[in-house]
Amino acid sequence: MMRASASVQVCVDAGYEEPGPLGHVRRWWLAHHLGAVLVAVFANSPLAAGRATGWLSTRQLRWAQIGADRAGGPVLDADPRGAWARHVLDSPVMCVRQEAGPWQVPDGLTFREWIRSGVPRPPTRDDFDYHASTLFPPVRPRGHLELRMIDAQPGDDGWIVPLAVVAALFDDPQAAETAYRAVKPLAERTHGRPAPHNPLYEDAARVGLADPELREVAVTCFTAALDALPRLGA
Repeated sequence: MMRASASVQVCVDAGYEEPGPLGHVRRWWLAHHLGAVLVAVFANSPLAAGRATGWLSTRQLRWAQIGADRAGGPVLDADPRGAWARHVLDSPVMCVRQEAGPWQVPDGLTFREWIRSGVPRPPTRDDFDYHASTLFPPVRPRGHLELRMIDAQPGDDGWIVPLAVVAALFDDPQAAETAYRAVKPLAERTHGRPAPHNPLYEDAARVGLADPELREVAVTCFTAALDALPRLGA
């Protein structure tokens, strides 16, 4: 994924300690479900090694193929911090770094198990921070939210439209509420499975806006973003 594809990564504030469209719980939920719409709208990687793959976003396909432990999101609930913490602790450790000698690559050792066992050595806070950096969910919290599911766009200024749309839908309260209501029915298509390893993300990556429901939601969200940008000073 990193060697053969590129993305536009948009970062937004995590949100406030309050309910409503700018609250962090709502923004966390919206980021994951709106993410599927962004996959569909900006799908721009139909080829791999010069050949068509049958997916409009082959980058998203490759991301999913990495596996849910390394490149999946947590289960969504009302406690984003707790859900993310559990996901990080229960994800397998990529490697145990050593100051001298080869790094160890444990098979299936989660960070939670590493803390409890202390084997091959007790983990440190630096180990935890490094471990978190080896996880690649579609939405990664780092004090702010990184939206990592958007394919790179053509042209030197191809990043502008994804940035403008995401900023408008997250930072304008009216647009955020419209986007939330528009994407809410899409949640049923996830079958309760975390992104991107669910049918909604798969459909978005495979057929993009040929999916009628995704297209309808995209039109609603883009219209809301277009209306919101002047209010944000754009």
